[in-house]
Amino acid sequence: MASEEKKKNVGRETRTKSTVRIEGVKPNVPSVLANVVGSTAAAPLERLKILLQVQSSHNIKYKGTIEGLKYIWRTEGFRGLFKGNGTNVARLISVNAVKFLSYDQASRGILWFHRQQSGNEDAKLTPELCVDAGSCSGIIAMSATYPLDMVRGRLTVQTEKSPYQYRGMFHALSTVLREEGPRALYKGWLPSTIGVVICMGLYSTVYESLRARLVKATLQRLIEAKESELVDISKSRAKQLEFVKESKLILEPRLVIAAAFAACTAQIATYPFEVIHRRMQMVGWKNASSIVTGGGGSKATLEYTGMVDAFRKTVRNEGFGALYKGWVTNLVKLGPLGLFAILTEKVLKDVVGVELNIKTNATGTP
Repeated sequence: MASEEKKKNVGRETRTKSTVRIEGVKPNVPSVLANVVGSTAAAPLERLKILLQVQSSHNIKYKGTIEGLKYIWRTEGFRGLFKGNGTNVARLISVNAVKFLSYDQASRGILWFHRQQSGNEDAKLTPELCVDAGSCSGIIAMSATYPLDMVRGRLTVQTEKSPYQYRGMFHALSTVLREEGPRALYKGWLPSTIGVVICMGLYSTVYESLRARLVKATLQRLIEAKESELVDISKSRAKQLEFVKESKLILEPRLVIAAAFAACTAQIATYPFEVIHRRMQMVGWKNASSIVTGGGGSKATLEYTGMVDAFRKTVRNEGFGALYKGWVTNLVKLGPLGLFAILTEKVLKDVVGVELNIKTNATGTP
């Protein structure tokens, strides 16, 4: 009897682990593919944004979003609009893969630290700790794949008139490694990481604050509107469900607006870090034809001793507005990026969901 009970317990554990594994993968696959499709759709705007970020105010070639796209089309053709996108796709897939693999270890580490701090050895992962684990795995993934972002930046800025051409992602990686050393692959990593950390923290703070206020205000208004029906609602399960459904219908569009506002606020605050991280990636690249110049002149060599020096020289030579170059293009980019990502994820979730449900049922789980 004991042996049979043990086998049943093992079976339950196996099914539980299988369920957790599949449920973890299920939302991940559509999200990755949606990001890839969305990023490819927005690739022309993304390339233009980076070109605007790094070009010198004393040597302007790309004048705004529409004129900039026309200039790329006229000088480089259709393929020029998607330059660097292949490397970006490889980066996105790599980032998500590393994030997925490192999340479990990050959550274990954060849970261990939380137990040590609280003195409660039976403490479980809370939603807040899961967010922290996600942030940690995101930073780990970004750091592990940063060399791809670095060469993607250079491939994106490279034009047909560049004296020397990187022939592709692997050629760019090997060339930078050979000519500038391994540290060059992490140029601009510090402002990029600081920007991401601040952006995530600011977004969470603003969104959670707005969400709490919206939920409270929405529930209060609904309760006031249905004051005469509260007794009936408390006694009827069907009416309770109807009340919850009505609350969600009112709340969801407001939460979408709150999320958009929080994202916009976070991006405004951290966008200068993105500009500086792109400019620092160009340091040491002598053969670029469309890069910002360090001394403010059109022929000066680009040299930054670090992040602070990059901020100082950019503001001194081009003004504070240079820290927001490409900001409008970045906002325009969010349209096709979000639209294609949402549509792709919706289609893929239906397809992948059916396949994973079949696999789940095959294991015997309900």
